[in-house]
Amino acid sequence: MPLTPTDDIIGPASAGNRGVGAFNVVQIELAEAIVAGAERAGLPVILQISENTARYHGALAPIAAASLSLAGSASVPVAVHLDHAETAELVHEAVALGFTSVMFDASRLPYGANVAATRMITDHCHRADVWVEAELGEVGGKDGAHAPGLRTDPDEARAFAAATAVDALAVAVGSSHAMLTRDAVLDLALITRLRDSLGIPLVLHGSSGVGDEDLSKAVAAGMTKVNISTHLNQLFTRSIRERLAEAPTVADPRKYLGPAREAVASEVERLLTVLAG
Repeated sequence: MPLTPTDDIIGPASAGNRGVGAFNVVQIELAEAIVAGAERAGLPVILQISENTARYHGALAPIAAASLSLAGSASVPVAVHLDHAETAELVHEAVALGFTSVMFDASRLPYGANVAATRMITDHCHRADVWVEAELGEVGGKDGAHAPGLRTDPDEARAFAAATAVDALAVAVGSSHAMLTRDAVLDLALITRLRDSLGIPLVLHGSSGVGDEDLSKAVAAGMTKVNISTHLNQLFTRSIRERLAEAPTVADPRKYLGPAREAVASEVERLLTVLAG
């Protein structure tokens, strides 16, 4: 089916109190695995490409072209999202390439400058019918606004959302980026307060550190878009290590990347079912 606008996935999920998985693409095998898992589950999914991944590949366009192609040929709705972009130039490039949404991260800036920069991005993206996600607080590195002890203030979040006209907001409720264990403790009451206060979909970053039961609870409390990256990367890498340990003389990358891709596809299928309730 054709590439799906992100709002066509997030909007109905938010209204129906369901969660949507947004999984990060590092290379084409992960994009293939994510789409395959979504097709098996019969559920929509969001492919995410971060600024760091674009930098790794030397440019956004090659990995974007692969992801957009996979999304456009999938049998379930698939959106393609730019994750944690810190420059307007990269956002403009993503819009021109056909991305259906962007997450603009101006959280390193003071509050006023963050609002001004984000509003400019929102205005540009909305003219192109591109959905915009933003985040309050310092994201920097792998903790920042998602260090376990930090929390988003509902009043500040409401003011920020109104001033920037963003379509969704990533909030700090107890998760942390790049966690290697799934033992984060979420503030479920705060999620509900934020949902009721903002009136726009909420996004959970750092969801690799959240176990299945708490993912379900977070969605029930009001979370819609759930970002997962490190968990799948761990699984992918572990599968490769196991395959190479079993066959240390293997030279064909397909012999170890293929099983890793299959492992991720199975986990994506499972996680999407958990999030959908």
